[in-house]
Amino acid sequence: MRKFFGILLTAVAAFFIAYIFKLLFVEWEVAQARVTQIESSIELKEVASSLPVKLLDENDAVFSEEYVEWRQPLALENIPLVAQQLVLFSEDVHFYDHIGFDVSAIARAFVANADSGEKSQGGSTITQQLVRMRYLQEEKSYERKVLELFYAHELEQVLTKEQILSLYLNEMYYSNQVYGIGGAATFYFQQPLAELSVAQVAFLTAIPNNPSHYNPLVNFANTKARQELLLDVLVKHNAISAEQGEEAKAEAIVLNVKPKIEKFPAYSSLALHELRALVARAEGYEDRLTKASDKDAIEQQLNERVHYLLQSGITVHTNLRPEKQARDEQAISRLLGNGQLQSAVTTVDNQTRGIVSVYAGKNFEKTHFNRAARGTRQPGSTLKPLMVYAPLFETTSYAPQSYVNAGSYCIGNFCPQNYGGAVYGSVPVTVAFRYSYNTPAIRLLNTIGLSTGYGYLKQFNFKHLTDADENFATALGGLTYGVTSTELADAYTSFIDGSYLPAHTIRKVTDANGELLFKWEDKVNYIWSPRTTRYMRELLADVVNNGTADRVYTSTGYVGAKTGTTNDFKDYWIAGLSSRYTTAVWLGFDTPQNMEWLEDSRLHHYIFSAAAE
Repeated sequence: MRKFFGILLTAVAAFFIAYIFKLLFVEWEVAQARVTQIESSIELKEVASSLPVKLLDENDAVFSEEYVEWRQPLALENIPLVAQQLVLFSEDVHFYDHIGFDVSAIARAFVANADSGEKSQGGSTITQQLVRMRYLQEEKSYERKVLELFYAHELEQVLTKEQILSLYLNEMYYSNQVYGIGGAATFYFQQPLAELSVAQVAFLTAIPNNPSHYNPLVNFANTKARQELLLDVLVKHNAISAEQGEEAKAEAIVLNVKPKIEKFPAYSSLALHELRALVARAEGYEDRLTKASDKDAIEQQLNERVHYLLQSGITVHTNLRPEKQARDEQAISRLLGNGQLQSAVTTVDNQTRGIVSVYAGKNFEKTHFNRAARGTRQPGSTLKPLMVYAPLFETTSYAPQSYVNAGSYCIGNFCPQNYGGAVYGSVPVTVAFRYSYNTPAIRLLNTIGLSTGYGYLKQFNFKHLTDADENFATALGGLTYGVTSTELADAYTSFIDGSYLPAHTIRKVTDANGELLFKWEDKVNYIWSPRTTRYMRELLADVVNNGTADRVYTSTGYVGAKTGTTNDFKDYWIAGLSSRYTTAVWLGFDTPQNMEWLEDSRLHHYIFSAAAE
């Protein structure tokens, strides 16, 4: 019987070993097939310092600094020995002995993972971790693990141990967009690494093990606890004495985080959003995207290009008017009060056509959704001036005193109604515009032709228009996706003097040496004749003086505006211009809801008045 069980166990063991070898053979074949790819992809790229992006206001004063990544790469000889020891003793004690991977560590990890049933323990060397950071994805799979071994071995053939360790110390992630131990020293303590104490270096070394869990700005106690474990590791390997270890543990760690200038995040986030579009236009990505079948690849190339620029220390010169931005933020937030009601407001200077002020929501932070840049909503009747009335004056002999039927009207199955279902007779165009009647607007659009009206609308920078929007409902603000306050304010600048020059936050972009990199090369487009412009300014002013924008007031002289309300009162809009500024305002909730109760307050009128002042 014992002999039988012995034979059975031997057979099972043989089967198991054969199965393991089969798996290894499969992985070996996969990896071998990629050897050529591996050898060609191993490149020794220098780790470059990453400089902050500076954003300047219209007076060329810095109002914001953005760190995509904070790096201060150091040569290995400039990294203190204790910093090297902390990493080696805690991460890869046999670093100078292995060939890129540690067979015994992998075996221990394999046993641990087999016991747990999960791929949780990696047994990775410093070389493997560097490979993972530079060449491979972070997901844990056995196929990737085998590939990782080949990369690690090849890397060890190309680089010296000192080069690998130096790269690793400069690549490790220290949370808060900080990379490399040199960058961590200047970011968290504002001191060169060589000037830090053993306690401070150990504190920094604690972070990369789990950058979220050991983020010292959020979980300081976690970081301190791991620092003390690392100090024990130094004592264990006789790098410091037990007494020195206890002294280091007792040393108070006081962070001195590198300060950043971060004023007006609503404006800076809009400017950085615009930067991508500027790079796409200037370097041909925009044209390539319109023609390409594989847009994802080009988008990725554009993203990489922008990322590189953001790391290179560029300066973005903007049109921000800081005193106005601060005043608008305070006034609009006060008008909105507490609660969930939100607003998006964009204001353009009439002379420069630069965006000088942006409101993107209450208590806005740079990580928040920028409503002025990306908050597309149905614009309601604010599109009527752009798609109906200005094109009407431009292409016909109609004048504000001309008459139009305000009675019931249908085009096919589309039968719009006036507010409250009211039916009127023949009224002057001025009256139809003043009270924003719907049926006259559709009649007049049909008079000039849908393609004509929509053609004028397409001349502006409405990024979300689609072919499906070429319909009569668009004149009443019924779009597929909607518009933003920035797009609407941009279009309304054409009523300043009939010309259209796209409004921008960015004046120019310069490199770290002050050399010009990019600027908008837009040309002025004269869309409206002086006659049309005069008529439209009269109509917009009449809406303020006698119509639906009756609560609007500025002390600047001229002011004209057009209001818009969407179905079920889910969005309130007002757009127009004063003597100094062109402004568009959206008022609503992030999750749309009926706001009929807010109609009589005319809150959006007061917001417009504050921004247009």
